[in-house]
Formats: sequence, C-alpha cells, structure tokens
Amino acid sequence: MQEETVQPEKSLEELLAEAQAKIEEQREAMLRAMADADNARKRAQAEAVSGQKYAVERFAENLLPVIDSLQAALQSKDASGVELTLRQFKAALEKASVREIDPKPGERFDPHRHQAMAAVEAKAEPNTIVAVMQKGYLLHDRVLRPALVTVAKTASDPISDKDLD
Repeated sequence: MQEETVQPEKSLEELLAEAQAKIEEQREAMLRAMADADNARKRAQAEAVSGQKYAVERFAENLLPVIDSLQAALQSKDASGVELTLRQFKAALEKASVREIDPKPGERFDPHRHQAMAAVEAKAEPNTIVAVMQKGYLLHDRVLRPALVTVAKTASDPISDKDLD
C-alpha cells in the first residue's frame, strides 16, 4: 500500500494572512500603475508645452538671414539688396509651408480664400475678380489672411428719379 501524504489544512489565520498579503501586492501594483500613468501624463504635457514654445524655432532660424540682408541693404541703400531680401523672405515662408494667395483678374471669387473689399460694375463676368488690393497667404491649407480683392457685379439698369416716385 501506498501511503498518502495528508497535508494538514491551513488554519484560518494562515489563510487570512495569505489573502492580506495578496491584497497588499495588488494594491502596490495598482499604485505603481497609477504612478506610471501620472508620469506619462506629466511627460506628455511637458512635451506639448515645449512643442508649442519652440514650434516656430525652425521658421525663426530661416528668417535670420533675411534680417541680416535687410540690414545690409538699408546700410548700402541699394535696391538690389531689397529685392534679394524679398526673395530670401519668400523662400523662408515657403520652407514653413506658407504660400501666397495671388488671384488673377478674371478668376472666380472664392469666399474661403478671398475677401471682397468692393463690388464694381465691370464688363467682366459677375462674381469674378477685377483687381487685387493685397495678396493673401495660406499656411498649409489654412488661410492666414485672405486676398483683398475687387469683384465684378452686373451693371444695373439706370433708374431715373421719376421711377422712384
């Protein structure tokens, strides 16, 4: 015959102690997980603040040569220096994904990209651009400033004062 090894049953105090130890382990694991989550949140906030604070750093670095050229052009009073500075400035804007909105006369008026400053009677088709007062600019696909334009309207019939009575 084989002898069966009988383990004595654990006392209630031992079971209670094991359960309390397990609860303490789980509580510590939960506290560590909460601390990790809090640290990740704080790290993400710090990165977001830093990203906002230094978002224009590359753009500003691209503008520094423009400032240098403009200062040199002002000292030399040479118009070619100003033209060079304008080209450098446009190149810096292009690197930052800033593009001009430069509508041509005859183009259709787009209220999302253009701002009508005046509507004038013209031989052009109604709701088309007659003149550009100021160029607009886009940052990627977002309008920074709409182009200021004059828009054509239909010629109205001349009304005499007698028709108004």
